[in-house]
Amino acid sequence: MPQDSSLFGLHGTALTLRSQRLSLLASNIANAATPGYRARDIDFGRALDLASRGYDSDQAARESVAYRVPVTPSVDGNTVELSTEQTLFAENAVQYRTTLSFLEGRINTVRRALKGE
Repeated sequence: MPQDSSLFGLHGTALTLRSQRLSLLASNIANAATPGYRARDIDFGRALDLASRGYDSDQAARESVAYRVPVTPSVDGNTVELSTEQTLFAENAVQYRTTLSFLEGRINTVRRALKGE
């Protein structure tokens, strides 16, 4: 069953995918000094597209993970570029909060409807 058939539509799935992406980006940042660590990211657009076609959010995220190609390769094989990761983390955090605010508004609307307001 497609994820967008719920009360929250695709926004609930988007929130889950953004959360998974935050975790992955945080892992990249945490491993910035780990030799040989390869930075990964979720292609959010691809993951959301897969979710809209019936994949569950975990499967859509797994299918959309790719290794990042660094602009400046490190001698020790680490592909984390801290400034890139921090920027992407911040952008994704703002998008997560925006999606969460939208869902909170939808929940409040349903709550008011149930109360007969």
